[in-house]
Amino acid sequence: MSETMLKVDGINVYYGNIHALHDISFTVNKGEIVTLIGANGAGKSTNLKTISGLLRTKTGDIVFKDKSIKTMAPHKIVGQGLAHVPEGRRIFLRMTVQENLEMGAYTQPASTIAPNLELVYEHFPRLKERNRQIAGTLSGGEQQMLAMGRAMMTGADMLLLDEPSMGLAPIMVQEIFNIIQRLNEQGMTILLVEQNAQMALSVASRAYVLETGRITLQGDADSLLHNPAVRKAYLGG
Repeated sequence: MSETMLKVDGINVYYGNIHALHDISFTVNKGEIVTLIGANGAGKSTNLKTISGLLRTKTGDIVFKDKSIKTMAPHKIVGQGLAHVPEGRRIFLRMTVQENLEMGAYTQPASTIAPNLELVYEHFPRLKERNRQIAGTLSGGEQQMLAMGRAMMTGADMLLLDEPSMGLAPIMVQEIFNIIQRLNEQGMTILLVEQNAQMALSVASRAYVLETGRITLQGDADSLLHNPAVRKAYLGG
């Protein structure tokens, strides 16, 4: 039986008086890629922000590796092994590539920095080539790689990826998703939020469809990829 790494159980999240998430429940098992798909404003990013402690749920629980994290501070959640790669990358634009990566290791013992840095450079050789380059001068795809690498520097067991393909050329989208698959094949558990439903469903093992803050469909990703309702709403037919 698969080991549950993350369990979101009956959460309700508000922005002021706006009820953004309605009784959301889902699981991510160790070693899986699970994706949340849906239109803009469906609540995908809100889920990730709530899991990583940037927003708070009014009800329910969020359990990571058998420990409730729903009231835990964001930096403490990172220390548990759960790292969030936010929408829009949010890298430190005036720092070098290597300085950005080293910032990701702030929760880690100094002894882990060098080996984790080598692991990141193994997955992202382009970052190694540009390690002294100012991050703000990188291309959009390279900035996405840097954001993912910085999250890996935390020693994470699980990544929350928010819209990794946003604003990227199709060839770079394919490269980013190839990297996501390689990370998963090497043991990284991933919860993926993605507007590009075709790409997300092609790499995920399971998926949940969100509409106006509610889960309306769930199942294995391949079944949803071929579901007529999903194809019509998110895949252009």
